[in-house]
Amino acid sequence: MSLPPADSALGKLMSTLPRPGRVEWIGVRPARGVPMQPLQQVLAQAGAGLVGDRYASGSGKRGITLIQAEHLPAIAALAGLESVEAATLRRNIVISGLPLIALKGRRFRLGEALLEATEECDPCSMMEAALGPGGYNAMRGHGGLCARILEGGEIRCGDALVPVIDAAG
Repeated sequence: MSLPPADSALGKLMSTLPRPGRVEWIGVRPARGVPMQPLQQVLAQAGAGLVGDRYASGSGKRGITLIQAEHLPAIAALAGLESVEAATLRRNIVISGLPLIALKGRRFRLGEALLEATEECDPCSMMEAALGPGGYNAMRGHGGLCARILEGGEIRCGDALVPVIDAAG
């Protein structure tokens, strides 16, 4: 994704966020098809993924997945459910307080780690079973972001998500 120059009017608008985000939940998937394991903290490994996650072996642009906390009630409503638990959606990190889509193509600090949002995290076919009929479509547009880990470090519940603004945007 090509971002507008940081000093352009659109670049300035796109880099302005109301406040930092906050880590609300962390989970890893040790193997395909097994339940998520909730954690209070996790180690992000540069060029790989989260320790204990099945994608930690060097998954490149999908080293970590994030979803916006404010989207969980929307997903539940669209799926016809009263609520939906973060673990059901199989994303690694739930973030509150900022629109994740604004980070697409940008770098940000999450706890001690430096990440780069690479692409939207589209739902998989498992969401149909997890959320019921229509679950896949309920998640479309609400699936969050994938990111690569550029610098490793600890990520803890309560940590801030802070965009990194540099000359390149």
